[in-house]
Amino acid sequence: MRFRNLFTPVIDMNTEQLKTFIDSNEEGNFTLLDVRQPSEYETARIPGSKLIPLPSLDDRLKELNPQKPIIAY
Repeated sequence: MRFRNLFTPVIDMNTEQLKTFIDSNEEGNFTLLDVRQPSEYETARIPGSKLIPLPSLDDRLKELNPQKPIIAY
C-alpha cells in the first residue's frame, strides 16, 4: 500500500476543528499521526498520537489501519 492511497481524500482541519473531531470521536476509532521528527514530537505532541516521521512513513505503512480515519500533522 502506498501512502498516497492511504490519505485520500484529504480534508484540511484547523485546530478548533481537530479538537471538535477528537472530542466527538471515541479514542481508537481514528489515528492521530505525527509525521514530525522525534525531537519535535517530544517537545509538543497531541496525547494519543502515533509518531512515524515522514522519512520512514513509506516503510511503516503497515502500522496504520486504512479502515480508520487518519489525521496527519
